[in-house]
Amino acid sequence: MTNHLEAIRKGKIHMLAGRDLAGTDLSGADLAGVDLSQANLSGANLAGANLQRAVLRANFRGADLSGADLRGADFRNADLRGASFANALVRDASFGGAFLTGASIGNLDLSGVDLRGADLRGAALVRAILHSADLSHANLSGADLSGADLEEAILNGAVLRGANLTGANLLCAMIQQTVWDGALLDRACLQGTPLSN
Repeated sequence: MTNHLEAIRKGKIHMLAGRDLAGTDLSGADLAGVDLSQANLSGANLAGANLQRAVLRANFRGADLSGADLRGADFRNADLRGASFANALVRDASFGGAFLTGASIGNLDLSGVDLRGADLRGAALVRAILHSADLSHANLSGADLSGADLEEAILNGAVLRGANLTGANLLCAMIQQTVWDGALLDRACLQGTPLSN
């Protein structure tokens, strides 16, 4: 098994779809372009791993993705509940329909990232940069978006019930049919949105 894991870490095995890699230490592994569809990586350590353009529609529940290179990765419909993304690179990644409840994604540059329909209930997005990100129909109930940059973000149909948007920048954000019940908007910049009237 050790030799097999070493081959995976060095990027010599590209088809990992459906594999059970729960709790595996893949920190620093070169997994660029790898297909991990339906794999079980719950609790896995992928800190600092290269997952550029990888197909990651898998179970990453509680996984450590801190410092990982996730640019262009496909996380659509993935289970990322409780995962840690500290200092990860996520530009051009797709999280459409992903389950990110309780995930730690604060301070990340998520500019232009696809988060359509994602479940972000209770997610920590403190000071995240979501400039032009597509959050249409995402569930952000109870999420902490304090200090987040949502300039020109697409929030059409999103649910922000009870979300903390204290000091957030929503300049020119698209907010048609967005649910704001109980959201905290203290010191939020709402210029260019219907809420500014």
